[in-house]
Amino acid sequence: MVNKYWSDLVNRLEPYVPGEQPKQAALVKLNTNENPYGPSAKVIEAIREQAGDNLRLYPPPESDQLRRAIGDYYGVGIDEVFVGNGSDEVLAHCFQALLKHKKPVLFPDITYSFYPVYCGLYGIEYQTLPLTADFSIRVADYVGDNGGIIFPNPNAPTGCLLPLADIEWLLQKNTESVVVVDEAYIDFGGATSVGLVNAYHNLLVTQTLSKSRSLAGLRVGLAIGNSRLIEALNRVKNSFNSYPLDSLAIAGAVAAFADEEHFESTRSAIIRDRELLGTQLAERGFHVLPSAANFLFVRHLSMPGSALSAGLRQKGVLVRHFNRPRIENYLRITVGNPEQNRALVQALDQILV
Repeated sequence: MVNKYWSDLVNRLEPYVPGEQPKQAALVKLNTNENPYGPSAKVIEAIREQAGDNLRLYPPPESDQLRRAIGDYYGVGIDEVFVGNGSDEVLAHCFQALLKHKKPVLFPDITYSFYPVYCGLYGIEYQTLPLTADFSIRVADYVGDNGGIIFPNPNAPTGCLLPLADIEWLLQKNTESVVVVDEAYIDFGGATSVGLVNAYHNLLVTQTLSKSRSLAGLRVGLAIGNSRLIEALNRVKNSFNSYPLDSLAIAGAVAAFADEEHFESTRSAIIRDRELLGTQLAERGFHVLPSAANFLFVRHLSMPGSALSAGLRQKGVLVRHFNRPRIENYLRITVGNPEQNRALVQALDQILV
């Protein structure tokens, strides 16, 4: 129904729908790809130290301390780093600053469902290109006139990884447009594209601290690319919100990059448990896509995805079901801690009888 007080744009929008955030604490929550392990103790301490009288002051608008920490971590200059409120805000600025052209933006037909939402919000023409039968990206499809290319690597919700060699080939074939590689899940099994940034000035890599660094509640995202691409993002940011990150988020994020031991131990545990859970699901009649993320994308060979999702919900286990063409029988299951994963498997054993 059209609302007369809304703008024409708002009446046309189909907003992104996030995964359920339940109020019941007893549920096993495997539907939003949150890290099952808490953040580094150093992060908590850094936030506590920052939570004082200085909160009456605005944070540094350019987040220089965090950008420098990220630059040191990845071996790039501070002018090649951009930060924002979660990678979703960073991606929103990318669509406005780098992907809004007269030619369509290209992205896969099965991918992060925020991409078409941004295109609708900012009036950007786009074209979706079908994944192959095994849900992989065929880079040859992305050659030709376009207003930019964006895709997650590994892809979401499939978890499938595109090799760096394919990304480099794509960059070489698209020198007149920007290629955005959304690396929200890269730390769980892939090699980052950041090493290609200096060679390819049309590459922008985005990441988040929500997944592998357990900071979904802090909302910190970043982008790495040529300084001219970063300048474009800053022009949009400073026309929208010149203080995107608060002082607590900056302090916590800096501490997260400093604690490499915690980062390595928690992501290694998730990778290990992902492989075990994948084997357990396969033993129970699931087709399990190879995943380089902190989730598995699975389809049972005899039971519909909607029925499985509803059955698990009744057993107190939340997973993500996408009622969309080609993937309506698939479930995206976040890899939890061993206790959560056992609860999932036990619930499935009760359903699949």
